[in-house]
Amino acid sequence: MKTKLIRKASIEDFVVQHARSKSSMNTFLQLLKNADWNIPKDINSTFGKRADLICHGTRVVFDLGGGMYRMICGLQFRKKSVLLFVKFIGTHAEYDKLCHTKKNEVGVCDVDLYKSNT
Repeated sequence: MKTKLIRKASIEDFVVQHARSKSSMNTFLQLLKNADWNIPKDINSTFGKRADLICHGTRVVFDLGGGMYRMICGLQFRKKSVLLFVKFIGTHAEYDKLCHTKKNEVGVCDVDLYKSNT
């Protein structure tokens, strides 16, 4: 199914603040443009080990820029499309401060708290 990115402006804003991320973000967007996912595990066919399903498959963490950046997206599979909601983009260090090691438990990643403070 076709994937729709919600809040693409978040990526554009991040690139303005982190110019070195531009190439990585463009690569991400190009891969996403050609993505064809029917189930959450299909994300790995596009991104390989650079994508990690968390919170019981309701979110995905993308490892971008060779480990320099992380993006957390909400994930919603619909009948005819997949919605990907940008919830967090940051450096690896910012991500480590935000998330704990037991990433697959609901509430362990404080991304919703982070969004409410920004």
